[in-house]
Amino acid sequence: MRVGRWAADAGLGVIFAAVLAFWAYRIADSWGGGYWGFDCAAGAVVCVIALARRFDPARAAAAGLAVAATAVLAARFADLSSEPGPGMALGLAVLVGTAVRALPVVTACGVAAGGLAVATGSLLTAHTLAAGVPSVTAMNVLVWAAAVVAGLFPRLLDARRRAVAEGVRRAERLRLARELHDVVAHHVTGIVVQAQAARLVAHKSPGKAGDALAEIEAAGSDALAAMRRVVGLLRDPDEPAARAPGGPGGLGGLDELVGRFEAGGRAVRLRLPDEEETATWPPEVAGTVYRVVQESLTNISRHAPNSRSVTVSVERARETLTVEVADDSPRGPSRHHQRGGYGLIGMRERVEALGGTLRAGPRPGSGWSVRATLPVPRAKALPERARR
Repeated sequence: MRVGRWAADAGLGVIFAAVLAFWAYRIADSWGGGYWGFDCAAGAVVCVIALARRFDPARAAAAGLAVAATAVLAARFADLSSEPGPGMALGLAVLVGTAVRALPVVTACGVAAGGLAVATGSLLTAHTLAAGVPSVTAMNVLVWAAAVVAGLFPRLLDARRRAVAEGVRRAERLRLARELHDVVAHHVTGIVVQAQAARLVAHKSPGKAGDALAEIEAAGSDALAAMRRVVGLLRDPDEPAARAPGGPGGLGGLDELVGRFEAGGRAVRLRLPDEEETATWPPEVAGTVYRVVQESLTNISRHAPNSRSVTVSVERARETLTVEVADDSPRGPSRHHQRGGYGLIGMRERVEALGGTLRAGPRPGSGWSVRATLPVPRAKALPERARR
Protein backbone atom coordinates (compact mmCIF):
# COMPACT_ATOMS: atom_id res chain seq x y z
CA MET A 1 0.00 0.00 0.00
CA ARG A 2 2.76 2.45 0.90
CA VAL A 3 4.70 1.59 -2.25
CA GLY A 4 1.62 2.39 -4.33
CA ARG A 5 1.18 5.73 -2.59
CA TRP A 6 4.80 6.68 -3.13
CA ALA A 7 4.53 5.70 -6.79
CA ALA A 8 1.35 7.80 -7.18
CA ASP A 9 3.02 10.79 -5.54
CA ALA A 10 6.08 10.37 -7.75
CA GLY A 11 3.86 10.42 -10.85
CA LEU A 12 2.03 13.45 -9.47
CA GLY A 13 5.36 15.21 -8.94
CA VAL A 14 6.30 14.62 -12.57
CA ILE A 15 2.97 16.11 -13.67
CA PHE A 16 3.51 19.14 -11.41
CA ALA A 17 6.97 19.72 -12.85
CA ALA A 18 5.75 19.42 -16.43
CA VAL A 19 2.87 21.88 -15.90
CA LEU A 20 5.10 24.38 -14.09
CA ALA A 21 7.75 24.21 -16.84
CA PHE A 22 5.18 24.58 -19.61
CA TRP A 23 3.54 27.61 -17.99
CA ALA A 24 6.89 29.24 -17.24
CA TYR A 25 7.74 28.91 -20.93
CA ARG A 26 4.41 30.48 -21.91
CA ILE A 27 4.94 33.42 -19.54
CA ALA A 28 8.50 34.00 -20.75
CA ASP A 29 7.28 33.89 -24.34
CA SER A 30 4.41 36.35 -23.84
CA TRP A 31 5.70 38.63 -21.04
CA GLY A 32 9.42 38.33 -21.59
CA GLY A 33 12.15 38.91 -19.01
CA GLY A 34 12.03 37.13 -15.66
CA TYR A 35 8.28 37.35 -15.07
CA TRP A 36 8.02 33.58 -15.17
CA GLY A 37 10.16 33.17 -12.03
CA PHE A 38 7.54 34.30 -9.51
CA ASP A 39 4.80 32.09 -10.90
CA CYS A 40 7.12 29.08 -11.10
CA ALA A 41 8.45 29.56 -7.56
CA ALA A 42 5.02 30.12 -5.95
CA GLY A 43 3.49 27.22 -7.87
CA ALA A 44 6.40 24.94 -6.93
CA VAL A 45 5.89 25.72 -3.23
CA VAL A 46 2.19 24.82 -3.41
CA CYS A 47 2.98 21.65 -5.37
CA VAL A 48 5.59 20.56 -2.79
CA ILE A 49 3.04 21.14 -0.02
CA ALA A 50 0.54 19.04 -2.00
CA LEU A 51 3.04 16.20 -2.22
CA ALA A 52 3.49 16.33 1.58
CA ARG A 53 -0.26 16.36 2.28
CA ARG A 54 -0.37 12.81 3.69
CA PHE A 55 1.52 13.82 6.84
CA ASP A 56 -1.13 16.36 7.92
CA PRO A 57 -3.87 17.11 5.34
CA ALA A 58 -5.41 19.97 7.32
CA ARG A 59 -2.21 21.91 7.86
CA ALA A 60 -1.04 21.20 4.33
CA ALA A 61 -4.28 22.60 2.92
CA ALA A 62 -4.04 25.69 5.14
CA ALA A 63 -0.44 26.29 4.10
CA GLY A 64 -1.18 25.82 0.40
CA LEU A 65 -4.13 28.22 0.54
CA ALA A 66 -2.04 30.79 2.41
CA VAL A 67 0.74 30.64 -0.20
CA ALA A 68 -1.80 30.90 -3.02
CA ALA A 69 -3.56 33.89 -1.43
CA THR A 70 -0.21 35.62 -0.93
CA ALA A 71 0.71 34.96 -4.56
CA VAL A 72 -2.60 36.48 -5.73
CA LEU A 73 -2.01 39.66 -3.69
CA ALA A 74 1.62 39.93 -4.80
CA ALA A 75 0.66 39.52 -8.46
CA ARG A 76 -2.05 42.16 -8.05
CA PHE A 77 0.19 44.86 -6.60
CA ALA A 78 3.43 43.99 -8.48
CA ASP A 79 1.71 43.80 -11.87
CA LEU A 80 2.74 40.18 -12.47
CA SER A 81 1.07 37.47 -14.51
CA SER A 82 -2.30 36.16 -13.31
CA GLU A 83 -2.33 33.90 -10.27
CA PRO A 84 -3.00 31.14 -9.44
CA GLY A 85 -1.43 29.68 -12.56
CA PRO A 86 -2.11 26.15 -13.84
CA GLY A 87 0.62 24.56 -11.70
CA MET A 88 -0.57 26.23 -8.53
CA ALA A 89 -4.21 25.47 -9.40
CA LEU A 90 -3.35 21.79 -9.81
CA GLY A 91 -1.56 21.72 -6.44
CA LEU A 92 -4.52 23.41 -4.77
CA ALA A 93 -6.88 20.90 -6.39
CA VAL A 94 -4.94 18.02 -4.83
CA LEU A 95 -5.05 19.70 -1.42
CA VAL A 96 -8.78 20.51 -1.63
CA GLY A 97 -9.69 17.06 -2.94
CA THR A 98 -7.73 15.34 -0.17
CA ALA A 99 -9.32 17.56 2.48
CA VAL A 100 -12.85 16.92 1.22
CA ARG A 101 -12.09 13.20 1.06
CA ALA A 102 -10.49 12.66 4.47
CA LEU A 103 -11.01 15.54 6.91
CA PRO A 104 -13.99 16.12 9.24
CA VAL A 105 -16.99 17.83 7.70
CA VAL A 106 -16.41 21.29 9.20
CA THR A 107 -12.71 21.32 8.31
CA ALA A 108 -13.37 19.97 4.82
CA CYS A 109 -15.99 22.64 4.18
CA GLY A 110 -13.58 25.32 5.38
CA VAL A 111 -10.84 24.13 3.04
CA ALA A 112 -13.28 23.92 0.13
CA ALA A 113 -14.50 27.45 0.83
CA GLY A 114 -10.92 28.70 1.01
CA GLY A 115 -10.14 27.05 -2.31
CA LEU A 116 -13.14 28.72 -3.93
CA ALA A 117 -12.08 32.09 -2.49
CA VAL A 118 -8.60 31.72 -3.97
CA ALA A 119 -10.04 30.60 -7.32
CA THR A 120 -12.37 33.59 -7.56
CA GLY A 121 -9.62 35.84 -6.18
CA SER A 122 -7.83 35.38 -9.49
CA LEU A 123 -10.18 38.12 -10.74
CA LEU A 124 -7.89 40.58 -8.94
CA THR A 125 -4.95 39.63 -11.15
CA ALA A 126 -6.84 39.24 -14.43
CA HIS A 127 -5.86 41.54 -17.26
CA THR A 128 -8.93 41.09 -19.49
CA LEU A 129 -11.95 41.96 -17.29
CA ALA A 130 -13.69 43.80 -20.11
CA ALA A 131 -13.95 40.62 -22.20
CA GLY A 132 -16.10 38.76 -19.64
CA VAL A 133 -14.94 36.06 -17.22
CA PRO A 134 -11.16 35.80 -17.52
CA SER A 135 -9.85 32.48 -18.72
CA VAL A 136 -7.58 32.12 -15.67
CA THR A 137 -10.59 32.52 -13.35
CA ALA A 138 -12.68 30.05 -15.32
CA MET A 139 -9.81 27.58 -15.22
CA ASN A 140 -9.33 27.92 -11.45
CA VAL A 141 -13.05 27.56 -10.68
CA LEU A 142 -13.39 24.49 -12.92
CA VAL A 143 -10.32 22.86 -11.36
CA TRP A 144 -11.67 23.63 -7.87
CA ALA A 145 -15.07 22.11 -8.74
CA ALA A 146 -13.40 18.98 -10.14
CA ALA A 147 -11.36 18.65 -6.94
CA VAL A 148 -14.47 18.94 -4.74
CA VAL A 149 -16.31 16.31 -6.79
CA ALA A 150 -13.27 14.00 -6.78
CA GLY A 151 -13.08 14.21 -2.99
CA LEU A 152 -16.80 14.13 -2.30
CA PHE A 153 -17.62 11.04 -4.35
CA PRO A 154 -15.38 8.57 -2.43
CA ARG A 155 -16.42 10.23 0.84
CA LEU A 156 -20.09 9.53 0.11
CA LEU A 157 -19.20 6.03 -1.05
CA ASP A 158 -17.39 5.35 2.23
CA ALA A 159 -20.36 6.71 4.17
CA ARG A 160 -22.64 4.32 2.31
CA ARG A 161 -20.31 1.40 3.02
CA ARG A 162 -20.26 2.29 6.71
CA ALA A 163 -24.05 2.47 6.78
CA VAL A 164 -24.38 -0.92 5.11
CA ALA A 165 -21.74 -2.41 7.44
CA GLU A 166 -23.57 -1.02 10.45
CA GLY A 167 -26.77 -2.57 9.13
CA VAL A 168 -25.02 -5.92 8.87
CA ARG A 169 -23.71 -5.61 12.42
CA ARG A 170 -27.15 -4.67 13.70
CA ALA A 171 -28.74 -7.62 11.91
CA GLU A 172 -26.14 -9.94 13.43
CA ARG A 173 -26.77 -8.52 16.89
CA LEU A 174 -30.50 -9.10 16.46
CA ARG A 175 -29.84 -12.65 15.34
CA LEU A 176 -27.62 -13.19 18.37
CA ALA A 177 -30.34 -11.75 20.59
CA ARG A 178 -32.88 -14.17 19.17
CA GLU A 179 -30.55 -17.12 19.65
CA LEU A 180 -29.70 -15.92 23.14
CA HIS A 181 -33.38 -15.83 23.95
CA ASP A 182 -33.95 -19.36 22.65
CA VAL A 183 -30.91 -20.81 24.41
CA VAL A 184 -31.49 -19.17 27.77
CA ALA A 185 -35.19 -19.90 27.55
CA HIS A 186 -34.34 -23.57 27.14
CA HIS A 187 -32.26 -23.59 30.32
CA VAL A 188 -34.67 -21.49 32.33
CA THR A 189 -37.54 -23.74 31.30
CA GLY A 190 -35.54 -26.69 32.57
CA ILE A 191 -35.01 -24.95 35.90
CA VAL A 192 -38.73 -24.33 36.21
CA VAL A 193 -39.55 -27.95 35.39
CA GLN A 194 -37.02 -29.21 37.91
CA ALA A 195 -38.36 -26.87 40.55
CA GLN A 196 -41.89 -28.11 39.93
CA ALA A 197 -40.76 -31.72 40.26
CA ALA A 198 -38.81 -30.96 43.42
CA ARG A 199 -41.83 -29.24 44.87
CA LEU A 200 -43.89 -32.40 44.38
CA VAL A 201 -41.24 -34.45 46.12
CA ALA A 202 -41.04 -31.95 48.95
CA HIS A 203 -44.70 -32.58 49.81
CA LYS A 204 -43.65 -35.86 51.35
CA SER A 205 -41.70 -34.10 54.10
CA PRO A 206 -43.04 -30.99 55.81
CA GLY A 207 -40.92 -27.90 56.31
CA LYS A 208 -39.79 -24.86 54.42
CA ALA A 209 -38.39 -26.75 51.47
CA GLY A 210 -41.67 -26.45 49.61
CA ASP A 211 -41.77 -22.68 50.08
CA ALA A 212 -38.20 -22.29 48.84
CA LEU A 213 -38.88 -24.37 45.79
CA ALA A 214 -42.02 -22.35 45.09
CA GLU A 215 -39.96 -19.18 45.17
CA ILE A 216 -37.49 -20.72 42.75
CA GLU A 217 -40.29 -21.64 40.41
CA ALA A 218 -41.81 -18.16 40.58
CA ALA A 219 -38.46 -16.48 40.04
CA GLY A 220 -37.70 -18.65 37.04
CA SER A 221 -41.11 -18.02 35.51
CA ASP A 222 -40.83 -14.26 36.05
CA ALA A 223 -37.35 -14.17 34.54
CA LEU A 224 -38.50 -16.12 31.51
CA ALA A 225 -41.49 -13.81 30.96
CA ALA A 226 -39.40 -10.65 31.37
CA MET A 227 -36.73 -11.91 29.01
CA ARG A 228 -39.34 -12.76 26.40
CA ARG A 229 -40.81 -9.27 26.66
CA VAL A 230 -37.47 -7.49 26.36
CA VAL A 231 -35.97 -9.60 23.59
CA GLY A 232 -39.33 -9.65 21.82
CA LEU A 233 -38.82 -5.96 21.12
CA LEU A 234 -35.80 -6.90 18.99
CA ARG A 235 -37.57 -9.52 16.90
CA ASP A 236 -39.00 -8.98 13.46
CA PRO A 237 -42.72 -9.88 13.82
CA ASP A 238 -42.67 -11.58 10.41
CA GLU A 239 -39.54 -13.65 11.10
CA PRO A 240 -39.73 -16.97 12.95
CA ALA A 241 -37.55 -17.61 15.94
CA ALA A 242 -34.03 -18.61 15.00
CA ARG A 243 -32.31 -21.56 16.62
CA ALA A 244 -28.76 -22.70 16.45
CA PRO A 245 -28.37 -25.35 13.73
CA GLY A 246 -27.93 -28.83 15.06
CA GLY A 247 -30.15 -28.46 18.09
CA PRO A 248 -29.27 -27.28 21.58
CA GLY A 249 -25.74 -28.67 21.26
CA GLY A 250 -23.40 -30.32 18.81
CA LEU A 251 -22.52 -29.79 15.16
CA GLY A 252 -24.97 -32.14 13.49
CA GLY A 253 -25.93 -29.59 10.85
CA LEU A 254 -22.41 -29.32 9.40
CA ASP A 255 -22.62 -32.66 7.58
CA GLU A 256 -25.70 -31.53 5.67
CA LEU A 257 -24.15 -28.11 4.96
CA VAL A 258 -20.97 -29.66 3.58
CA GLY A 259 -22.99 -32.14 1.55
CA ARG A 260 -24.86 -29.33 -0.19
CA PHE A 261 -21.57 -27.59 -0.93
CA GLU A 262 -20.00 -30.76 -2.35
CA ALA A 263 -22.92 -31.06 -4.75
CA GLY A 264 -21.45 -28.02 -6.54
CA GLY A 265 -18.45 -30.08 -7.68
CA ARG A 266 -15.83 -29.33 -5.00
CA ALA A 267 -14.30 -31.87 -2.65
CA VAL A 268 -14.49 -31.01 1.05
CA ARG A 269 -12.36 -32.50 3.81
CA LEU A 270 -14.27 -32.21 7.08
CA ARG A 271 -12.46 -32.70 10.38
CA LEU A 272 -14.61 -32.54 13.50
CA PRO A 273 -14.15 -33.59 17.13
CA ASP A 274 -16.06 -36.54 18.55
CA GLU A 275 -19.81 -36.16 18.92
CA GLU A 276 -19.53 -36.77 22.66
CA GLU A 277 -17.31 -33.70 22.97
CA THR A 278 -19.31 -31.40 20.68
CA ALA A 279 -22.52 -32.31 22.50
CA THR A 280 -21.20 -30.56 25.62
CA TRP A 281 -20.47 -27.28 23.88
CA PRO A 282 -22.72 -24.32 24.67
CA PRO A 283 -25.39 -23.82 21.99
CA GLU A 284 -24.17 -20.31 21.16
CA VAL A 285 -20.69 -21.69 20.42
CA ALA A 286 -22.05 -24.47 18.21
CA GLY A 287 -24.24 -21.97 16.37
CA THR A 288 -21.28 -19.67 15.79
CA VAL A 289 -19.17 -22.52 14.41
CA TYR A 290 -21.96 -23.36 11.99
CA ARG A 291 -22.31 -19.72 10.99
CA VAL A 292 -18.59 -19.29 10.29
CA VAL A 293 -18.45 -22.44 8.14
CA GLN A 294 -21.65 -21.50 6.31
CA GLU A 295 -20.48 -17.98 5.46
CA SER A 296 -17.01 -19.18 4.46
CA LEU A 297 -18.39 -21.80 2.08
CA THR A 298 -20.74 -19.19 0.62
CA ASN A 299 -17.80 -16.85 -0.02
CA ILE A 300 -15.87 -19.65 -1.73
CA SER A 301 -18.82 -20.32 -4.04
CA ARG A 302 -19.05 -16.64 -4.96
CA HIS A 303 -15.46 -15.49 -5.11
CA ALA A 304 -13.33 -18.60 -5.68
CA PRO A 305 -14.88 -20.44 -8.65
CA ASN A 306 -11.50 -21.98 -9.56
CA SER A 307 -11.01 -23.74 -6.23
CA ARG A 308 -11.09 -27.54 -6.39
CA SER A 309 -10.85 -28.60 -2.77
CA VAL A 310 -11.83 -27.12 0.58
CA THR A 311 -10.77 -28.06 4.08
CA VAL A 312 -13.09 -27.48 7.04
CA SER A 313 -11.51 -28.21 10.39
CA VAL A 314 -12.86 -27.76 13.89
CA GLU A 315 -10.36 -28.47 16.64
CA ARG A 316 -10.29 -27.89 20.36
CA ALA A 317 -7.22 -27.38 22.52
CA ARG A 318 -8.10 -27.11 26.20
CA GLU A 319 -10.45 -24.13 26.47
CA THR A 320 -9.91 -22.77 22.94
CA LEU A 321 -11.87 -23.85 19.88
CA THR A 322 -10.41 -23.19 16.41
CA VAL A 323 -12.50 -23.20 13.23
CA GLU A 324 -10.74 -22.90 9.90
CA VAL A 325 -12.09 -23.03 6.36
CA ALA A 326 -9.42 -23.00 3.62
CA ASP A 327 -9.52 -23.37 -0.15
CA ASP A 328 -6.86 -23.90 -2.82
CA SER A 329 -7.91 -21.31 -5.40
CA PRO A 330 -5.12 -19.46 -7.25
CA ARG A 331 -4.31 -16.04 -5.89
CA GLY A 332 -5.57 -13.06 -7.90
CA PRO A 333 -4.79 -9.34 -7.65
CA SER A 334 -8.37 -8.41 -6.69
CA ARG A 335 -9.11 -11.40 -4.48
CA HIS A 336 -8.57 -9.55 -1.23
CA HIS A 337 -11.03 -6.85 -2.17
CA GLN A 338 -13.66 -9.30 -3.35
CA ARG A 339 -13.45 -11.46 -0.26
CA GLY A 340 -13.81 -8.51 2.14
CA GLY A 341 -17.61 -8.40 1.92
CA TYR A 342 -20.25 -7.75 4.53
CA GLY A 343 -20.59 -11.44 5.45
CA LEU A 344 -17.15 -11.16 7.02
CA ILE A 345 -18.38 -8.26 9.12
CA GLY A 346 -21.26 -10.35 10.42
CA MET A 347 -18.96 -13.27 11.23
CA ARG A 348 -16.52 -11.03 13.09
CA GLU A 349 -19.36 -9.42 15.03
CA ARG A 350 -20.62 -12.82 16.16
CA VAL A 351 -17.19 -14.23 17.02
CA GLU A 352 -16.08 -11.14 18.95
CA ALA A 353 -19.38 -11.10 20.85
CA LEU A 354 -18.31 -14.45 22.34
CA GLY A 355 -14.82 -13.19 23.18
CA GLY A 356 -13.11 -14.77 20.18
CA THR A 357 -11.08 -13.54 17.22
CA LEU A 358 -11.46 -13.87 13.46
CA ARG A 359 -8.79 -13.69 10.76
CA ALA A 360 -9.40 -13.88 7.02
CA GLY A 361 -6.75 -13.59 4.34
CA PRO A 362 -4.62 -15.31 1.70
CA ARG A 363 -2.71 -18.47 2.57
CA PRO A 364 1.00 -18.90 1.86
CA GLY A 365 1.37 -19.91 -1.77
CA SER A 366 -2.23 -19.97 -2.89
CA GLY A 367 -5.73 -20.12 -1.54
CA TRP A 368 -7.71 -18.28 1.11
CA SER A 369 -8.54 -19.13 4.71
CA VAL A 370 -10.95 -17.99 7.38
CA ARG A 371 -9.81 -18.83 10.90
CA ALA A 372 -11.86 -18.18 14.03
CA THR A 373 -10.91 -18.90 17.63
CA LEU A 374 -13.54 -19.17 20.34
CA PRO A 375 -13.25 -19.67 24.08
CA VAL A 376 -15.03 -22.84 25.25
CA PRO A 377 -15.16 -23.28 29.03
CA ARG A 378 -14.71 -26.75 30.37
CA ALA A 379 -17.86 -28.49 31.42
CA LYS A 380 -18.20 -28.48 35.19
CA ALA A 381 -18.36 -31.89 36.79
CA LEU A 382 -21.60 -32.68 38.59
CA PRO A 383 -21.51 -33.38 42.32
CA GLU A 384 -21.66 -36.98 43.43
CA ARG A 385 -25.16 -36.50 44.80
CA ALA A 386 -26.41 -35.06 41.52
CA ARG A 387 -24.93 -37.95 39.51
CA ARG A 388 -26.89 -40.38 41.63
